[in-house]
Amino acid sequence: MRLLDALSRDNRQLLLKLVVIVVFMLGFGYALVPLYKHICEALGINVLSLSERQVAAGKSDANGNGQIDYSRTITVEFDTNARGPWDFKPAVRHMTVHPGQLSQVMYEFRNKQDRVMAAQAIPSYAPMQASAHFNKLECFCFNEYTLQPGETKQWPVVFVIDPKLSKDVKTITLSYTFFEVAGKGGFKVGEAPKGAGAAL
Repeated sequence: MRLLDALSRDNRQLLLKLVVIVVFMLGFGYALVPLYKHICEALGINVLSLSERQVAAGKSDANGNGQIDYSRTITVEFDTNARGPWDFKPAVRHMTVHPGQLSQVMYEFRNKQDRVMAAQAIPSYAPMQASAHFNKLECFCFNEYTLQPGETKQWPVVFVIDPKLSKDVKTITLSYTFFEVAGKGGFKVGEAPKGAGAAL
């Protein structure tokens, strides 16, 4: 009986530990989203924020509603981190806009490799406070792209700077980092994609 009592006590302790671990893991899973958001805000990284996706639906036409602040201008600098076997650049390096003014800049991306690649861009802003006021209505950073060897694509970024942005901010740098999405490219022309069957 003592052996059974000892086993029963050990089982109860193990069960209690497992329950604590499960509760901790569930709590951590729920905390990841706000934690990720706070880390991105702290580092000045704005990764596909929901507000940017909703701005087109939530705002009326900035050019026709009298919300443009003609009393000041902001210089927007366009920067690209093009480390990798590709070319990535904006059509212009900077432009001057009024807060509330609908603006557009084109970006060009070329895959210089002899293989298919899947890629996506992440935007970031400087100064950090500008990220909450830089609203993109259209942006290639919302999507993942597959590019053939040597393929060139051009994409627009359509944006509006919120007139509520602090008047102390005279210059905003919009920076994009393009990265290759692992496991979604990598095969050369004429080869089957990784993991594809012989029928492909």
